[in-house]
Amino acid sequence: MERKTPLYETHMAAGGRIVPFAGYLLPVQYGTGVIAEHMAVRQKAGLFDVSHMGEVIFKGPDALQNLNRILTNDFTSLAVGKVRYSAMCLEDGGMVDDLIVYRLGETLYLVVVNASNREKDVAHMRKYLSGDCEFQDISDSVAQLALQGPAAPAILRRLMCAEDVPEKYYSCTLDAEVSGIRALVSRTGYTGELGYEIYCAPADAPVLWEKLLETGASDGLIPCGLGARDTLRLEAAMPLYGHEMDEFVSPLETGLGFAVKLTKDGFVGREALLAQAPPSRMRIGLAVTGRGIVREHCPLFKDGVQIGVTTSGTHAPFLGRGIAMALVGTGSCAVGDTAEAEVRGRRITVEVVPLPFYKRA
Repeated sequence: MERKTPLYETHMAAGGRIVPFAGYLLPVQYGTGVIAEHMAVRQKAGLFDVSHMGEVIFKGPDALQNLNRILTNDFTSLAVGKVRYSAMCLEDGGMVDDLIVYRLGETLYLVVVNASNREKDVAHMRKYLSGDCEFQDISDSVAQLALQGPAAPAILRRLMCAEDVPEKYYSCTLDAEVSGIRALVSRTGYTGELGYEIYCAPADAPVLWEKLLETGASDGLIPCGLGARDTLRLEAAMPLYGHEMDEFVSPLETGLGFAVKLTKDGFVGREALLAQAPPSRMRIGLAVTGRGIVREHCPLFKDGVQIGVTTSGTHAPFLGRGIAMALVGTGSCAVGDTAEAEVRGRRITVEVVPLPFYKRA
């Protein structure tokens, strides 16, 4: 049975179209529709319920040692109040998940994982846990809202001390007050826009949601669902677990080498990743040159030979064209090349283009 976030009743009252997703009941869109929600985030602001995400705590003298053992990135230099992205791998280099890590104190870290992987991730982390480190899954005691879009800073400044609004990407204010509600506010997001993610107690989430919408109404802030979240992340070429990465795809293959520190000794999957470098597959961007939409799992051909398969695809509302990402053999194509995606037996012509498709000015 699917779970409900603390905002379930709020979504229902606002006319959100509820669907099952990652074990939760969440709005895929509101009455405004996916395109309007997508454009609001690109041009004004949108508010998302992301309380389905999982949160775990590493605490104690050996917390850092455990993170560096379990994750591919290096957290030795991560300062308190900063955030860092990482992959988490199996011994063979396949990805268990991608996640972000917050340093909350000298020996205290918050790790945010994908909702659909929560139980799997927790089991994997426990498997490799060692030393003096307290490990706890606190997902059910945390709600998370994402305020995204160019108007987001102005909206937040009306609800909290201006100096507490994080300015730098991947930084956070640990003990902020947003409209009188205690929260962790981070300059992060999954849309390719300037934005924030706000963590608070579940009981406070409905009040905070309504206060944000009320305060941001004059800026064009609207509630947004899963549909716009996916089209936004795809325009920004942000990989999604289960699409661009999974247990059979390594972070090097899907273009996440920046979050893999092969010079760091002893992390899970290191030897397999070393043997794989350079990887035999790579993630590329595709733009439809004519009509049609390419979705995931479409075979991709160049000069009549299959070179890979698409992993995600959609019509990009802001860009006004069909786009897709694909995993292909390394060196099988280059930016500017023409290829064909097979969609239900029909070949659609696409051009290999640079990633990301969209980048905020």
